[in-house]
Amino acid sequence: MEPIKYIAQNLSDERWGLMVSTVGFQSVKPGEQYPPALHNREYMFRPERGRVLQEYQLVYIVEGEGELETSSSGRHAVRAGDMFLLFPGEWHTYAPDSATGWSEYWIGFRGANIDHRVREGFFSIDKPMYQIGINQTIIALYKEAIEQATRQEPFFQQLLAGVVNHLLGLMFMTSRNNSMQTHGVMPDIVARARVYMQEAVERDITMPDVAAYLNISYSTFRHIFKRYTGMAPAQYFINLRLFRAKELLRGSTISIKEISYKLCFESPEYFSTLFKSRTGMSPSEFRHA
Repeated sequence: MEPIKYIAQNLSDERWGLMVSTVGFQSVKPGEQYPPALHNREYMFRPERGRVLQEYQLVYIVEGEGELETSSSGRHAVRAGDMFLLFPGEWHTYAPDSATGWSEYWIGFRGANIDHRVREGFFSIDKPMYQIGINQTIIALYKEAIEQATRQEPFFQQLLAGVVNHLLGLMFMTSRNNSMQTHGVMPDIVARARVYMQEAVERDITMPDVAAYLNISYSTFRHIFKRYTGMAPAQYFINLRLFRAKELLRGSTISIKEISYKLCFESPEYFSTLFKSRTGMSPSEFRHA
């Protein structure tokens, strides 16, 4: 398997929403030149001067340590198990410590899909670093991308786009969960709250009731739950009730009015309005679809 691949794209790849331009792996020993003289001129740079790319690159360091610097986020120490996301149009430089060297995987890409996620705040030019640890699934995905770029079978770009999406999702999820673990009891509180709400989906409870069950203040509970899950606990509980409503609509003959009362909605009218706003169909339409 060749360690570095550069990939041409076409209009069809661009319409797909995400296209890959380069993928590879390299290992730099202590004291060796960096980057090695193996790259296209477009990607070569001198660490003391840095560079600007016209694409995103997702870099994963699996051995060694070094440093990353970007114009928007400043300097960062980089260690094995770290990933960093480089942004198009952003000056940056990075290199291994000459005393340790490093081994890195990378994949370069661009497209409307990643642009949208950046605009929505999932990835920020101000926070390019992600502490992942050594993750064998992520390593396997990079290797799969290198293999597919080597073979270049028909429509391989679409498969590579899927690999990039998987990498970004794993990076986002793993770093977020690792961050939550540093707050000790947070994951346990959220897990207990979820179980309690699932068991109480047909009871008339409030979110302060859940906080009382957990023996913490409501404001603390709401903060922890939203930070961990990305949604307020009340919103999560409404989603549980709507999911249960769908089960009852499809799996029983209970009237819509009875379902609304069974799930403790304010009124049948409120239930129907909320259901349609979330699903695009009224409860009756959903039942007979």
